[in-house]
Amino acid sequence: MDSNSLSQCIVIFFLLSIWSTLHVHCKSNIFTVSQSKAKTDIKQALLDAWKKACAINGGTIRVAKGNYQLSDVEFLGPCNGKTRFQLNGNLIAPAVPTPNLDHWIMFRDMNQLTIHGRGTLDGNGASYWKTTHSTTISSLKLEHVNKVNIRNIHSINSKKFHFNVHNCNSVTIKNIRATAPADSPNTDGIHIRKSNNIRIIGATIATGDDCISIGDGVTNMNITGVNCGPGHGISIGSLGKYHGEEDVRSIRVTNCNFKNTENGLRIKTFGPSPPGLVSDITFEGNVVNNVGNPIIIDQHYCPESNCGGGGGDSSVAINGVKFIDVRGSSGAATGVKVDCSRSHPCKGIELRGVSLTFNGKPTNAVCSSADVKFLGGNQTPSRCS
Repeated sequence: MDSNSLSQCIVIFFLLSIWSTLHVHCKSNIFTVSQSKAKTDIKQALLDAWKKACAINGGTIRVAKGNYQLSDVEFLGPCNGKTRFQLNGNLIAPAVPTPNLDHWIMFRDMNQLTIHGRGTLDGNGASYWKTTHSTTISSLKLEHVNKVNIRNIHSINSKKFHFNVHNCNSVTIKNIRATAPADSPNTDGIHIRKSNNIRIIGATIATGDDCISIGDGVTNMNITGVNCGPGHGISIGSLGKYHGEEDVRSIRVTNCNFKNTENGLRIKTFGPSPPGLVSDITFEGNVVNNVGNPIIIDQHYCPESNCGGGGGDSSVAINGVKFIDVRGSSGAATGVKVDCSRSHPCKGIELRGVSLTFNGKPTNAVCSSADVKFLGGNQTPSRCS
């Protein structure tokens, strides 16, 4: 080979080596992160793209198809207008998370954010589940973000929560999927806290904990068309663990399906507990299939020995809860459990059009310290035993 041919080969090899590594390119207001090999952490490339997208109105980060390693990352605002994160590839978290950090991916302090795409967030949680740790790590966390639209994203094997919404307003989550093994600890699909005007539409969630958990300070929330199972159902709470928790009110859960879940529709508060309030709650048109506790209010919730062992009276008041057209099969003979606080009895608990069976036979209802009304005829169960 002569010297010119050798020089040409060296140039071609150099150009190919550059092309094979991670690169960011933009077209108009779209900043694309892509690579042909997934051995490099793309954190800095994403932050570089975010800086550019956040600086303009309508900026978009696009993660191209492929598998990408990503350590913890925070996308911070405020931004100069609408911002979009389009995930077409698969992001993979490290097996060992950053110490003392409660998230893998964080969006914070911004308005008008869209997160969408057919890509996957892989929390890589299998080894983490086997260890003892106090930090609740969320795969995707939103904090102080308003006017948010999340759709079509698939989260798998989160270390703890899949999606975590905290101190946000006007959030729509549509057609997401969250999956983890049934025995994975605390892998809640969607956790909401101190947020207002929340809509969850058409999600499919199969995890080791609550499909959706609603913490304190959540108001004006609508959940519809969610397929839940396996998991622990849709839960308001647990509430009353800490002083100063905010009220939960105006929650609607409609047309959801529960299959092989530990619970269906649940409200849970610690007993004993500081004061609080849950009010104006409606569960309507929901279907259960082999669900352990289809309808349950538990005001003596105590999963750990350090909460007093249970039995104490919760000071969280529960007022105005409606169960309408809840039907299907229970995993136990008791289809309805309403176990309320003796010092703060539940008020305004209504059941209408409920039809729950166990092995083809009618279920019963067990009620304590509660004002429970069965309205209308032909209900199963039809009264508290």
